[in-house]
Amino acid sequence: MDEALRTVTGAARARRPAPRHEAGSSDLSAQERSLSGSLMRVNHVGEVCAQALYQAQALAAQDQLTALSMKTAAQEETDHLAWTAARLTELGDRPSLLNPLWYAGAFSIGLLAGRAGDRWSLGFVVETERQVEQHLAKHLDALPLADLASRAIVTQMREDEMRHAAHAQVSGGAELPSPVKWLMRATARLMTLTAHHL
Repeated sequence: MDEALRTVTGAARARRPAPRHEAGSSDLSAQERSLSGSLMRVNHVGEVCAQALYQAQALAAQDQLTALSMKTAAQEETDHLAWTAARLTELGDRPSLLNPLWYAGAFSIGLLAGRAGDRWSLGFVVETERQVEQHLAKHLDALPLADLASRAIVTQMREDEMRHAAHAQVSGGAELPSPVKWLMRATARLMTLTAHHL
């Protein structure tokens, strides 16, 4: 409950400092600021969901090493959560109004993945992080070139997600069936479209 409250109320604290572009900050137009705010709100929702998924999967893990792996990844995702929240504030924007709903839905999915067994749970991490990595790559293309601060954060997030996927893969993650992957993509697309505005 403590972790859930910290996640949805914005009380999460990063252990690592937020990445900064070596060229420093650049002024953004009102239109660029609005676009960056929408994209970073989507990324923040993704981190709310990541917290819920990892926390639920750690609770449902059958093996202590799997549970520890999930908790370790969740700690890095907490950095992402705090970074994106801080960047939203800097941009004069806000988190999604639906964060409690996103958290509850992702936690339920994480429990289902965890109860399917550690191999499937790790496989779910692999596929989730691969999809997130692709999503972040698209955001790097979409973010204004002048928004060096957001771009630095998203770049580091992408590197972390790729590492999480690789670790889950070598830890024994099973390949998920194609229909499950499709459903995950469809769910992520719905969340992304909604969070862009709400």
